[in-house]
Amino acid sequence: MRTGRPRKPIILADEERKYMESLLRKGSTPQKIARRVKIILMSADDIPNIEIGKRLGITQQTVSHWRMRFLKFRLSAIDDAPRSGAPRTIGDDKVAEIINKTLHSMPKGQTHWSTREMGSETGVSHSTVGRIWRAFGLKPHRTETFQLSTDPQFVEKVRDVVGLYMNPPDGALVLSVDEKPQIQALKRTQPVVGVQIAQVERKTSEYERKGTTNLFAALNVKTGQVHGKCFQRKRSREFVNFLKELDRNVDGKAELHIILDNSSIHKSPETKQWLLRHPRFHLHFTPTHSSWLNQIELWFSLLQRRQLDRGVYSSVSALEDGMSEYIEYTNDHPKTFVWTKTADQILGKVARFCHRTLEFYNAKL
Repeated sequence: MRTGRPRKPIILADEERKYMESLLRKGSTPQKIARRVKIILMSADDIPNIEIGKRLGITQQTVSHWRMRFLKFRLSAIDDAPRSGAPRTIGDDKVAEIINKTLHSMPKGQTHWSTREMGSETGVSHSTVGRIWRAFGLKPHRTETFQLSTDPQFVEKVRDVVGLYMNPPDGALVLSVDEKPQIQALKRTQPVVGVQIAQVERKTSEYERKGTTNLFAALNVKTGQVHGKCFQRKRSREFVNFLKELDRNVDGKAELHIILDNSSIHKSPETKQWLLRHPRFHLHFTPTHSSWLNQIELWFSLLQRRQLDRGVYSSVSALEDGMSEYIEYTNDHPKTFVWTKTADQILGKVARFCHRTLEFYNAKL
């Protein structure tokens, strides 16, 4: 039974939640700021103070302090309290003018404002504009892409895939499968100069194409190990051959739940016929435009950064050897990708994004 004064609930506006979640995604956010943001977000999810303290390794009093401060000062409470110094010379009206112009106008002949353009327009220094933009989380120079799924079974597929990550069937293996197509073997036209003291690695921008290959890969969600095989082409025939590889090399008694995207080779008649003869294989498709749900994409990103981006290959064979070495390294030092978001949390975040996007477009009409 709860005793003492009831906690005053924290209800976040969409803009507040979006801003704080963006702080957590940034690697440059100071740890103390990130911890305060986590306190507020968990409090908004109605998690008790004592539970928040346990998760973050802090006292219940610290959690209560930042809750109360946020209720009083909102987003400004996240930053450190202002210290003594020179008085502010920019009035609220000027700040409001800069923010309004940033959000609702564009400079002539350009798509977005720079600090110098805005400073010239409003009669302040570019450094002042920069400080105001940082204080309100404005980044006109940056842009991001998005693609909302139009899959009519979006909700069902999200719940299916996330359920496999967070609560896999007993005695079964969950494999995340995809292809990385048309990987180029590139040889630089001049030797690469390796990293040296006070000098980063250097390489010429000119290269020779030595051919391409297609990597088919399966990530064991439980162990973090990867099974991969290269093929000259990417067709249903190659996909079925890869499934045969998995059938031979993965525990023959275990049920295999395969998470993969909606590529035509995954749904072709040839693939379906093979699956009918191998009932231990169960395919689970991610929604369209939702590759972020497939964990193998995370491993592909590591492969790209740690092997392919800076690799120099004189032939397709050398390229495939390089990828095989990285797969061996992965399997010798396996690390799992821990899935933490529930299906409800993901669907809630998508719903909030759709709502904000709809409001934005309605305001433009």
